[in-house]
Amino acid sequence: MASLNVGNLGEYLREQRRQAQLSLRQLADAAGVSNPYLSQIERGLRKPSADILQQLAKALRISAETLYVQAGILDERDRDEVETRAVILSDPSINERQKQVLLQIYDAFRRENALEEEDGAATDGSAPGPDPAPGNGSGADSDTTAVPPTN
Repeated sequence: MASLNVGNLGEYLREQRRQAQLSLRQLADAAGVSNPYLSQIERGLRKPSADILQQLAKALRISAETLYVQAGILDERDRDEVETRAVILSDPSINERQKQVLLQIYDAFRRENALEEEDGAATDGSAPGPDPAPGNGSGADSDTTAVPPTN
């Protein structure tokens, strides 16, 4: 049997299913797909629709976007964000609430950075950081001795 170009998706789904400690039958039931169909997806013999991927993602408690990237539906340029989300969601050392909090913080940082990019450079005082040296002779600059230029 010739495999479609969805082998990576199938391998990824199988790994996510195993991490979630679900049998093939349990995932199929939770996602509302048939057991044989899910098996064919995992083996790379079938290419599921975006709707089926969304059902699988919901059953696995991962983002549908992660599966869209794996299936080649979502643009490659969005892959970094999706992979970051996937790593957070698949980390077994943190619980579901902690995962959701991390994703909320991640989203907040991304929104903040997107706004700054839209505005061009951040306006003065909007971003934390060192104060610009005004050159008025105050602070550390006042202790330095001026060296006259040599001719």
